[in-house]
Amino acid sequence: MSLSTSLLLAAPVAGEGPLFSIKTGEELFLAVLLFCLIFACGLIAVVTLRLYWTVQGMMKPEKATSAVEEPKSFWQHLTGLKPLSREKEIMMDHEYDGIAELDNPTPPWFMYLFYGTIAFSVVYLFAYHLVGEGTTQLDEYTQEVAVAEASREEFLKKVAGSINENTVTFVEDAKSLESGKVLYGQYCTACHGEKAEGKVGPNLTDEYWLHGGDIKAVFHTINEGVPEKGMVSWKKQLNPLQVQQVASYILTLKGTNPAGAKEPQGEKVDEAVAAR
Repeated sequence: MSLSTSLLLAAPVAGEGPLFSIKTGEELFLAVLLFCLIFACGLIAVVTLRLYWTVQGMMKPEKATSAVEEPKSFWQHLTGLKPLSREKEIMMDHEYDGIAELDNPTPPWFMYLFYGTIAFSVVYLFAYHLVGEGTTQLDEYTQEVAVAEASREEFLKKVAGSINENTVTFVEDAKSLESGKVLYGQYCTACHGEKAEGKVGPNLTDEYWLHGGDIKAVFHTINEGVPEKGMVSWKKQLNPLQVQQVASYILTLKGTNPAGAKEPQGEKVDEAVAAR
């Protein structure tokens, strides 16, 4: 995208909108760049005219009684410094050990930069907060969150959405089991204990299960909950893939015999059935 096509838009038909339309950070940057180029061109024109007048003045000798002023260099114009021959004019009254201080003004280049930041802030305020054509950090964050959420929904449709209590299988890969362990620590330890030894909820490390001990039964219990016994449904907090991961992790805890394990509850489930 060139500077001219981004900033100098075609003249609008009557009633169709403004001549300039800044909608993105890139377009704002190009607009500020154009402003800086125009400013630089104007500055060059001023300096050129100043040099021209200086040369013209040098070509016209002053009266004999007038002191000839030493011409300033471009650097002196830019920095605002006085020639060495005129430093006494800006020398301050006090001195120390023969060292005097000069009352030099703020350098013009610094003032140009300062005024440039003011102009930029005006453009930024107008484009981003008054007209609302620009994209603020909050807008960018909201857009990125929306994109991430859309990607998540697409992922759930393709992967997690295909998992239910009829198709779920036990996962054995370390990454999935580690994710299940993290989820268990976040959602399950309050009722079942850090080691699944059982607290308010039953012990999950023995062979006895209240609502079935195979992967499909555990998946169903986590997903739907057991309201009559105080266990909530987790399907709104966890997607099917996460439920599969935490259910698989729970089944790996069988036989760990943690300290302070709660007494067995429910019916004994065959090890081969429970494992898979």
